[in-house]
Amino acid sequence: MKIVHYYEVALLRVNAPLLTYSHFEPFEPGQLVSVALRGKQRLAAVLRETEKPEAFETEPVTEVLEGCYTPVQMKIASFISQYYFSGIGEALSLIHPYIVRQNTKEPLPFPTEKRPLLTDIQNDAHGKILGNDTTLLFGVTGSGKTEIFISLIYKMLEEGKSIIFLMPEISLTPQMEKRLRKFFGERVAMWHSGLAKGKKEKILEGIRNGTIDIVAGARSALFVPLENLGLIIVDEEHDDSYKSMTRPRYHARDLAVLMAKEHGAKLLLASATPSPSSYHKYPVVKLGKPYIETTKSYRFIGGDSVNDAILSEIGAAYARGEQSLLFVPTRGNFKYLYCESCGYTHKCPYCSVGMTLHRSYRHLRCHYCGFTEPIRESCAQCGHSPLRSHRMGTSEAVEIIKGHIPGLRIEKFDKDTITTPKKLKEALGRFERHESDLLLGTQMLSKGHDYANITLSIIMGIDHILGLADYRAREKAMSLLVQIAGRSGRAKEARVVIQTNNHELFEPYLGDYEAFLRDELGFAEGLYPPFVSLARILIADKSREKAKKITGDVTGELETMQGIEIVGTGSAPVEMIAGKYRFQILLRSKERIPLLRALHAVNRQGIEIDMDPVDFS
Repeated sequence: MKIVHYYEVALLRVNAPLLTYSHFEPFEPGQLVSVALRGKQRLAAVLRETEKPEAFETEPVTEVLEGCYTPVQMKIASFISQYYFSGIGEALSLIHPYIVRQNTKEPLPFPTEKRPLLTDIQNDAHGKILGNDTTLLFGVTGSGKTEIFISLIYKMLEEGKSIIFLMPEISLTPQMEKRLRKFFGERVAMWHSGLAKGKKEKILEGIRNGTIDIVAGARSALFVPLENLGLIIVDEEHDDSYKSMTRPRYHARDLAVLMAKEHGAKLLLASATPSPSSYHKYPVVKLGKPYIETTKSYRFIGGDSVNDAILSEIGAAYARGEQSLLFVPTRGNFKYLYCESCGYTHKCPYCSVGMTLHRSYRHLRCHYCGFTEPIRESCAQCGHSPLRSHRMGTSEAVEIIKGHIPGLRIEKFDKDTITTPKKLKEALGRFERHESDLLLGTQMLSKGHDYANITLSIIMGIDHILGLADYRAREKAMSLLVQIAGRSGRAKEARVVIQTNNHELFEPYLGDYEAFLRDELGFAEGLYPPFVSLARILIADKSREKAKKITGDVTGELETMQGIEIVGTGSAPVEMIAGKYRFQILLRSKERIPLLRALHAVNRQGIEIDMDPVDFS
């Protein structure tokens, strides 16, 4: 008589309760299986063996599949599930399982391209990084961080180890891909969520058969099944794109710390504007001077639109045959339509935010739920016409500049224009070949692009960032300023023009971001990370009264718990999205364990928990 084994399994790609199935053969935790549920076959992972259920008959496992999660992967998934408040199936779905193959892998030939020659300063930094488990490489823009990355990758390959190289988003990948392929050829794979399924499968097959041992890309690259991992690099470690805004709400930089520890790998965080938390927590290796030292002058101007001062600066650079960069804080045409008579801002009917005007598509669009409607001529509240628009966007900036500087070739660089990796590559290629004179766009501009001919950086709307309801508003504004300024003056003398009414906040730190970090840490002590842990509970429901009641009930429970502080409770800054009313509770604690204990105690259907939040809207 065969022994029947019973197993708890987690369905992948869904937040579902654990289910019990039976099988005649023993399984190791992590085994991938196919199980029947409501007439459909579902992919699942075995978690553990369990007792025979008394209350119901179990279904047998339909099929044992090829893949298996390793103990380290299971541990990481368990951490994500517990710390970031997701189902274990959702956490496992992030991770690509290993598939054990019988064929022996041939070692890849060592790269023939000569490794970059490091300066004495870079060489010193390289040695210090190898001496630490975790390092923050704090290097000013243009200081040669990439050469250090490449040298470290060579070192790992010599030791037969593999490498994960994280970048905040795909806007960085074309230039970095070119550099990595120059040195390491086809053993490099570029990975991000925009890849087609077939391309992902091809990369995974390359990892399994040993032809790929360097994976570079956005945060999802952290979960590829590389063997013998020796190094994780997190470039632009300060960037909020590393935080997932949907479940599981993990932070790839923070998770990289755990992954490196579990794999016995080294972790390198790098940035010209590191986060105060990383600067406080980890050993710092500094690169204080650019590789090529050039003169950079700063000019502060007033206003909130493309004014004469900005047009004059762009025109002068164009006349000299040089390239410029203009940062605009919003995409589209204008942020909102508003009524001069009654002051009403035209809002989305399903979300409590203004509708964004997109002239090229001849519609208003909500950037939260996607609802669109024709452009309105009169006020929905009082009927006044015409409506005005405020807060400039990329499209209007392009119109104004083209009207004043004939012949100037403008490359628009925002998420409405750059919708695919191909378009991204083409736009950057045109700018690199000097087929365009001005790179004009939003946050994507700050992401590490390196072009020698940019001699002018203009930053508009930075006061809008300062005004965000976010304890990191100053940090975000200062970091953006330094990053955008760093795109110019790589090889030639450059100017940086900053449009702000708060120049006294920025001026003291223009040449010393470390002084800014020290001041920010002084401001944060006892109140904000890294000295305390924060969590945000979000409650959303179509009924405002129901959402409010759940908020009150949860707040009441939290008030009885030790070791946590309720910072605030009430309507979320964006009170409605997609027809649901939103409330929030902000919590703070000096220790993570009491905070996690409290959050698990109140976790239930209808609430969303965001641990270590970076978005408070």
